[in-house]
Amino acid sequence: MEPGTGTFSEEQFREACAELQRPALSGAAWELLEETQGISVYRLLDQPTGLYEYKFIGTLRAPPDLLVDICMDLGYIRRQIPQVTEAYETECNGETVTYMKMEFPFFVSSRDCVYVKQRRELDFRGRKIQVVLAKGTSLPQFPERPGFIRVSQCQVKLAVESAGHNRSKVFIYCFVNPGGWIPSWLINLLVKNGIPGFLADLENACLRYQRRT
Repeated sequence: MEPGTGTFSEEQFREACAELQRPALSGAAWELLEETQGISVYRLLDQPTGLYEYKFIGTLRAPPDLLVDICMDLGYIRRQIPQVTEAYETECNGETVTYMKMEFPFFVSSRDCVYVKQRRELDFRGRKIQVVLAKGTSLPQFPERPGFIRVSQCQVKLAVESAGHNRSKVFIYCFVNPGGWIPSWLINLLVKNGIPGFLADLENACLRYQRRT
């Protein structure tokens, strides 16, 4: 696909690169949530949903190409999130579209999600930066399924560049609204408590892959 076509514009990719170099934290009520494992975590309240947008800024122990490869790997996602029982990619209108199904026990409704993603490598102000953009989408090829809540509000931005031998400088933005009846305070609490584990799992996955190769 040519740069600047499809779901994501050239400007969106360059904005992610710019945030990697200088995160946009002014002009809105972004608050520092915590600093852990070399990453500063900021959040911003989304008033309509009561949920938070998140930005992760810092360094991880992994080379950029490998870090992005793992974030794009559906196998990694299925291993890390046992509730994911089905995940596959297909091409629709020249774009890579991912379908993911998540099944939960007890009183939590199962969910599914359809999202489009694109990966690019950019030369931004003389620096080589890997960028991945992803967001929820609605396509007639993926009708809503009975018994599942469709997660339509989800967006992820990832920008990565080298920070020396086997290290990456990273910027991650994410916002996910799982929908349904789950209280926003409970979702926010689960996300906050899960952040250190998410970062550790991502680094460990990179280290395991390096040892295998």
